[in-house]
Amino acid sequence: MKYMRRALELAGQAAGCGEVPVGAVVVLEGNIVGEGTNRPIASSDPTSHAEIEALRDAAKRLGNYRLPGCVLYVTLEPCLMCSGAIQHARISRLVYGASDPKTGACGSVIDVFSEPRLNHHATVSGGVLAEECGEILKGFFAQRRKKS
Repeated sequence: MKYMRRALELAGQAAGCGEVPVGAVVVLEGNIVGEGTNRPIASSDPTSHAEIEALRDAAKRLGNYRLPGCVLYVTLEPCLMCSGAIQHARISRLVYGASDPKTGACGSVIDVFSEPRLNHHATVSGGVLAEECGEILKGFFAQRRKKS
């Protein structure tokens, strides 16, 4: 729970910057080794999702592009791009908060991690603090609709 709470704090930071509020942390042996927030607008980079940013941060800190034994906590179910990056990084376990019925690649739209032809399969747990993770997203988009 504490790692998802940290991811929620990061999601709040993203919202404060006008980004879709998603936060992610990478944990190894009980220590946070990577953090990320959504940044595609600020970075003009469509790959700058919270998960990708957290994976990049962890890889730099650990000095390895592979992150075996690591757990990724993210406030929103990863998309196809992020799920692919999670697989390539060899994340051992993925924990997400809110499901994403439009782009979720962990069971909502497709399930990348259950595809037997792929060579790496992270263990996936969804719905952790799902209500809180969903509320920050709903609030963000409600505010955007008011402004338009």
